[in-house]
Amino acid sequence: MGRKSLKDDRQKEIIEAFYQVAQEEGLENASFAKIARSLDMPPSLLVHYFNSKEELLLNLIDFIVDHYQDIYQLRTKTKASSLDRLLSILDNIFSRRWDDLIDDGVFYSCFALVFRDHRIRHKFKEMTLLLRQWLADAIQDCIDEHLLDIKEAEQTADLIFVISDGAYYFLSMIDDRNEYEQKLVIYHQQALRLLNL
Repeated sequence: MGRKSLKDDRQKEIIEAFYQVAQEEGLENASFAKIARSLDMPPSLLVHYFNSKEELLLNLIDFIVDHYQDIYQLRTKTKASSLDRLLSILDNIFSRRWDDLIDDGVFYSCFALVFRDHRIRHKFKEMTLLLRQWLADAIQDCIDEHLLDIKEAEQTADLIFVISDGAYYFLSMIDDRNEYEQKLVIYHQQALRLLNL
């Protein structure tokens, strides 16, 4: 049992180092040697935990999902209503907090691989479906409690993510902080309109 825990801890440490190296030098330049150097360990030890860079990439996508899942955690000491939880999730999705969870350069470099590697495409599809399902579940809770007057939780969640995905793609090219924030507010308002809020 202890060995499994050590292996899990070591793999997590390697994935986090991979993310850091990819963030600093670009995903395409993140080699086993550079990751190992950042951890002060021999590259052969990385190969012991991950057979290939592709395996490491798949685990990096899981790392990204874990970070995005944090957006869905409501940070309150009191019991919040389903609507408060949903509004908190939307506030998080359409905020710097969402954008700051994962470096855009790393995310889009990983995403570009969906066009070349079916396993990565499958992982990304799983991730996007999972994020949409979490949002759909929060919307459905509100519908079930008669807090929202809409019919299709899954379709609405999908449309909100279409806005979000397009927004962050476009916003990643905007340098002016005020323009960025103004556009983010507009996109957030559009998401709320889909919910009739």
